[in-house]
Amino acid sequence: MVLKEADERVISAALGRRPNDVESAIFENLWSEHCAYRTSKPLLQTMPTRSDIVIVGPGDDAAIIKLSDHLTLAIAMESHNHPSYVDPYDGAATGVGGIVRDVISMGAKPIALMDCLYFGSLENEKNRYLFEHVVQGIGDYGNCIGVPVVNGEVLFHPSYDGNPLVNVVCIGLGQPDTLVTARVKKPGSKIVLIGSATGRDGLGGASFASRDLSEKSEASDRPSVQIGDPYTEKLLIDATLEAVATGYVFACRDLGAAGLSGASAEMCSTFGGRIVLDAVPLRETGMTPREIMVSESQERMVLEVPPEHVHEILAIAHKYDLNSAVIGEVIDEPRYVVEFRGTVVADIPIKLLTEGAPLCTPERAKAQSYLEQSLARDLTLKEKALRVLSSPNVATKEWVYRQYDHEVQTRTVVKPGNGAAVLSIDARRGIALSSGCNPTHVAKDQFHGAAGTVFENAMNLAVKGATPVAFVNCLNFGNPENANVFSQLERAVAGLSHAARILDIPIVGGNVSLYNESEEFHTAIIPTPSIGMVGILEDISTIPPAVFQEKGDIVMMIGETYPEYGGSEYAEIFEIGGAVPQPRETIKTTIDVLVKVVGTGKITAASDISRGGLVAALGKMCKHVGAEVNLSGSLDDETELFSESSGRAILTVTPGSLNSVSAVFEAHDVPCAAIGTVGGGALSVTVDDSQLKLSLETIERSLNMLNESMLT
Repeated sequence: MVLKEADERVISAALGRRPNDVESAIFENLWSEHCAYRTSKPLLQTMPTRSDIVIVGPGDDAAIIKLSDHLTLAIAMESHNHPSYVDPYDGAATGVGGIVRDVISMGAKPIALMDCLYFGSLENEKNRYLFEHVVQGIGDYGNCIGVPVVNGEVLFHPSYDGNPLVNVVCIGLGQPDTLVTARVKKPGSKIVLIGSATGRDGLGGASFASRDLSEKSEASDRPSVQIGDPYTEKLLIDATLEAVATGYVFACRDLGAAGLSGASAEMCSTFGGRIVLDAVPLRETGMTPREIMVSESQERMVLEVPPEHVHEILAIAHKYDLNSAVIGEVIDEPRYVVEFRGTVVADIPIKLLTEGAPLCTPERAKAQSYLEQSLARDLTLKEKALRVLSSPNVATKEWVYRQYDHEVQTRTVVKPGNGAAVLSIDARRGIALSSGCNPTHVAKDQFHGAAGTVFENAMNLAVKGATPVAFVNCLNFGNPENANVFSQLERAVAGLSHAARILDIPIVGGNVSLYNESEEFHTAIIPTPSIGMVGILEDISTIPPAVFQEKGDIVMMIGETYPEYGGSEYAEIFEIGGAVPQPRETIKTTIDVLVKVVGTGKITAASDISRGGLVAALGKMCKHVGAEVNLSGSLDDETELFSESSGRAILTVTPGSLNSVSAVFEAHDVPCAAIGTVGGGALSVTVDDSQLKLSLETIERSLNMLNESMLT
């Protein structure tokens, strides 16, 4: 890929000359959509990003929020989509490595990972191959570095044929007094590079991530995919945190997109920087300045260190058997200068490089409409329910998360497969983590679907008793030069922001991944604004399990159901239309009251109602014991069982706690109703004249379809 002609004209006018080969490569990568957010920046600036607990918001390697006077939480989210199609194992593994380094660059210790994975139909052998190797890459890398993968989402849709999505969230813990940011603080400081030696892998990865995948991508783009080494990453984690703890690291940045050029230029943009490439440790001979600058070799960090303390930092790197070198310095002149063998090979006004990329203003299009038809007319209610329960989007994902070590670091209180994960942060308090998206909702209605994504993740936290406090996003869309795609992005950002304002929680960071289209399959992905959300629990001892426990417990339904099928699993299976769930402002009260009630310790089981509707929620709760539910006198059976209206949950309480729990919801006008009783060996649901009855064995067999499929 070469520098665009329009960009070269802007650069040449600013420099007073044409950029040379090295400068062109630097601009090509730093002015890519992946680094400069040229299409999305105006939209991102409309998001609510502030609150009393936000210490560092969007713009740094990771966001930092306050947990207490002595404890901070770092959170970051990134995509590694194109690399994971070209080389699924290494692409996914290095996606994990990169997001972990984003967290440690803030001086925080990584304690958890979440992954949001989206693939084409598993009936396609290529998609099965991608799925298997992406999961293996995430598991192997996370397991080796000792960071548990505790939560995530896997969703299948034909639009991801030829362009799977691999989004990863990392969470870290730190202290306010060891917080490090990515901008240099003082001219005269030295720039120190530590970690792996630099090679030719990952050349031009940022520009590669900013274009569509072609039919020849697997062969021609393989050099753009980085190769990871988790054992070096583990050493780098420990070395970086030890270096930060000395107080001698003024700034720190991961070498991710655009490699050394991106990390050092963005780091030095507050003043200026001079880089000497002769000092960079190399693992291949004959590397050119262009290659050294844009290589995205993994497991590397740059640190700003005062001259008098450089030797202490180099000694720490040596202790961990890492390469290290002083490769430059911060200068008090707004230039970015690169030298090689005594010659200046790049000399660029630093603000032009880091902030000067012209923004794109794509055309907008009207929202698309969808035809409604139905393939479900001649099926029984039981047949419909089993089709939903056995869908790979609803079925349990044990095959995935059992490949991950979610016990390492011994913080995991609630493990994968139970909605939100929960980690302890001290003897009493904890954090809850949820991630995912409703892509099929968003495809039908970008504004309402994106808002619903926020609500669903917030409800995942609330049923654990956690108050949602912040979230990050990864905006995965097709080619923004297409008017329809850009309009999808614009409406989805508005929907995320609207929901964040309703819930009064900030969007503290994220990533934009555009050009997710495949020439091979002639497809563009459906819009997929996935998010990672964190909540705070005051008492982890009150967390209810996600499955029914005791015979005789009362089953309660919280929230109100509407005929909202658009984009639901039921609608996708049977090809029907309809409205997607609406973003009602009353959900804020529902969440607040739900957190309060769970905190009393009176809830014996709890699960939100999301993908697959009520039938999926009840089916998953019937792991050990069944339930008898009666919904007569309300809506029709399809609406009651398959609608995916937001802001609903299933709770169970003992008979003696029913009145006191109901009273709390009723006092705040939150709809609640006792709809049944736990017990028996089947799930029985009555809706007026219709009855659905499924044995526990039938439910288990249906929900286990994905696991069985991947094991055969």
